[in-house]
Amino acid sequence: MAATLHIVTGLPGVGKSTCAAALEASSGAVRMEPDGWMSELKLDLWDEDRRFTIETMQWRLSRRFLAAGVSVIIEWGTWGREERLRLAGEARALGARTELYWLTAPLEVMRARIAARGRENPPITLEHIEGWVGLFQAPDAAELAAYDAVHRD
Repeated sequence: MAATLHIVTGLPGVGKSTCAAALEASSGAVRMEPDGWMSELKLDLWDEDRRFTIETMQWRLSRRFLAAGVSVIIEWGTWGREERLRLAGEARALGARTELYWLTAPLEVMRARIAARGRENPPITLEHIEGWVGLFQAPDAAELAAYDAVHRD
């Protein structure tokens, strides 16, 4: 059976980590999530340069896993359509299937979940979330058609 690239997309607080952890437990796929790596390395979760470096490293490893027939979960948020399609295209070129998990939640639910986990310093505010809503590129019909399977919350 071919490996699968599972892309979990959505803004902070929509349940990406919960979804990815459940998928990891049920499928045995390798989970790539920068927040965990950054926390282990005691890095600032707001450090975008280090986050980019970690995501680049994770994708390099992910391509090796996929080529070896091991499924991978990408839990980066992947706010941009172009990024998601690039990941899916590279995975397909390695012979992998692609599945998208598109998660959403009301702003107040996102804010409450982020506050409850309390790992960002400084904390993420409702104003941050409201600003990010405009940056997130929701998958459109053409993008959704590019995946082998799509899962919506």
